[in-house]
Amino acid sequence: MLEHFCECYFDLSGPILCPMLGSITPLFIPNSSVRLIRLIGLCVSLITFLYPPVPRIQFDPSTAKSQFVESLRWLPFENIHLYMGIDGLSLFFVILTTFLIPICISVGWSGMRSFGKDYITAFLIREFLMIAVSCMLDPLLFYVLSESVPIPMLKIKAAYQFFLYTLLGSVFMLLAILLILLQTGTTNLQILLTTEFSERGQILLWIAFFASFAVKVPMVPVHIWLPEAHVEAPTAGSVILAGILLKLGTYGFLRFSIPMFPEATLCFTPFIYTLRAIAIIYTSLTTLRSILRRSLPTPQ
Repeated sequence: MLEHFCECYFDLSGPILCPMLGSITPLFIPNSSVRLIRLIGLCVSLITFLYPPVPRIQFDPSTAKSQFVESLRWLPFENIHLYMGIDGLSLFFVILTTFLIPICISVGWSGMRSFGKDYITAFLIREFLMIAVSCMLDPLLFYVLSESVPIPMLKIKAAYQFFLYTLLGSVFMLLAILLILLQTGTTNLQILLTTEFSERGQILLWIAFFASFAVKVPMVPVHIWLPEAHVEAPTAGSVILAGILLKLGTYGFLRFSIPMFPEATLCFTPFIYTLRAIAIIYTSLTTLRSILRRSLPTPQ
């Protein structure tokens, strides 16, 4: 029995299913029981936080291969499986997510009196999606889950902009993933990393993935949604946005674009450097303008 318990505890499905099941629980509790809903949300997030350190202890840093790998048949007739695992990159992303969620719930503790059920449910669903995204070793399922992350935020006006920007850019990524599936017959990342695409194919696929990840970073000029999102979001929402959501784009570059399309990555490196230089200059001038506005006397 102890061996079975340890096997379940080390299972990656634990930290993924825990917040998902926890988000369902408040739905059966009346809105008047705000204190109970808050306690359930905090306890579920703390239990989820206790999972990642266990794989961290048994994690082998000497190998670059994914560890604690799990596979579940999803669409077997299309050779698409729910394939999960963690490596040195995704492990710390999971730990960061499970560390920030209890803090965000605690920060919004006093502001949950009128919408406590929605608040807790949205944060736990978001935690489930972000952990699943970081553990996913399948580009198609990564696409589905990453596009679902903004859904719990749709009560914020800026979240609609984020969703629409992401959706528009991600259409190209979806088409690229379907093209990869037609060419290789699989969306298993471990197999795709050993697949050699032609140079022209890499360039087209890299551009398609870039269109999606650039919005999530966000990169100039598709960054318009970000300032409004920070202004409209509550404190806990800004913490999640800056701490986790804005890293999804960079994570996608490191997880998929660079290892799958190395030649195209080298080809577009000057383009990325140019965009980042423009972003640095643009933000510096914007900051300088804001400082000058505040320092100059207001005309009577």
